[in-house]
Amino acid sequence: MLLDVMANYGLTRDFRHGGFFETEQHKRIFRQLKTAIPNGYLIAVSGIVGSGKTTTLRRLQEILRKENKVIIAKSLSVEKSKTTLKTLICALFYDVSGDKDFKVATVGEKRERELQELIRSAKKTVALFVDEAHDLHHTTLTGLKRLMEIVQDGGGMLSIILAGHPKLRNDLKGPKMEEVGYRTLAVSLDSMQGELREYIQWLLQQCAAEEAKPADIIEEPAIDYLAERLSTPLQVEQHLTLALEEAYKAGGKPVTVEILETTLSKRLDDLEPTLIRHGYNERVLVEQFRIKLSEVRQFMKGNLDSARMLELTEEMREAGLPI
Repeated sequence: MLLDVMANYGLTRDFRHGGFFETEQHKRIFRQLKTAIPNGYLIAVSGIVGSGKTTTLRRLQEILRKENKVIIAKSLSVEKSKTTLKTLICALFYDVSGDKDFKVATVGEKRERELQELIRSAKKTVALFVDEAHDLHHTTLTGLKRLMEIVQDGGGMLSIILAGHPKLRNDLKGPKMEEVGYRTLAVSLDSMQGELREYIQWLLQQCAAEEAKPADIIEEPAIDYLAERLSTPLQVEQHLTLALEEAYKAGGKPVTVEILETTLSKRLDDLEPTLIRHGYNERVLVEQFRIKLSEVRQFMKGNLDSARMLELTEEMREAGLPI
C-alpha cells in the first residue's frame, strides 16, 4: 500500500503484516495436529488460495518449537513440481543434523540407512513440513509414505505435513493415490465466511494507529459488503487495499459500498477464478482430464456443446472440483 494512502487513513502497517487471526477452527486444528504429529502421521492440510495455510503452519511450527517435543524440518525448494523424494530427504538431513554442509549419500540404500540412524539417534519425532504440496508428483507422495515406514522400522518417528490447495486433498482420494490417501490425516481450512466481519475489524485495529477511528477508514455497510462478497483473509487484504487507494484518489473518506462496487471484480466468483483458487488452472485441467487446452478455454466460457459440457462437468465433479 502507498505510504500516502496509509498516512491519510491513519494506518501504521500494511494489511499483509497484520499478524495471525486465530479462530476457533485454528484452535481445533492445532489441538488435532499437536496430538497427531508426535505419533508419526502423514497429514494433508488443504485450503483454497488465500485461506491462510502457510500462516497457520508457521504458527504451528512456532508452537512446536516452544514445546520442544519434536524436531522441525522444512523443504525450502521453490519449484515443487520438480521436487523429488531425494530433495525432501536432503531437507531432513540438513535440519535434523543441524549441519547445512552435511554430505548426503548419493546411493539410495546408504542414504536411507543413514537417515534411519540419524532420526533414531535424535530421540524425538521429526516433523517435515512441505508447502505447495499439490504440485508434488504422485510418485513423490507415495515415496514419502514409504520413507515414514523406513524411519519407523529403524526405531525413529517421522511425521510429514503437506500443505496445498484442495487439489491435494482430491488427488489423495483418487484411485492412483489410494495406498497413500487411506493412510493420510486430512485437515481442511474452510472458508472464513461467517467470520470475515470480525476479521476485518480485527485487521483494522492491528494496522491502524491508536487514535485512528475505524469509521473514518471504512463505513459499517462497506464492511458488511466485503464480508458477504469475499471468503478469505487474502481477498480482504487485497480488496480493502484497492478500495483505500481508489478512495484516496477520489478524495473520499471513508471507504463506501459505492467505492467497493467499482473495485471488486465482477468475475470474482466465476468458474475460472474459483477453479484456480482450488488449484486447478488450465495446465492442471489439461493434464488431469486429458483434454485439449482449447476445449478447457471453451469450457470455462460455457461455449462447449451441451453434451460435452455435461460430460466434462460430471467428470470434474466426480474428481472433487467445485463446479
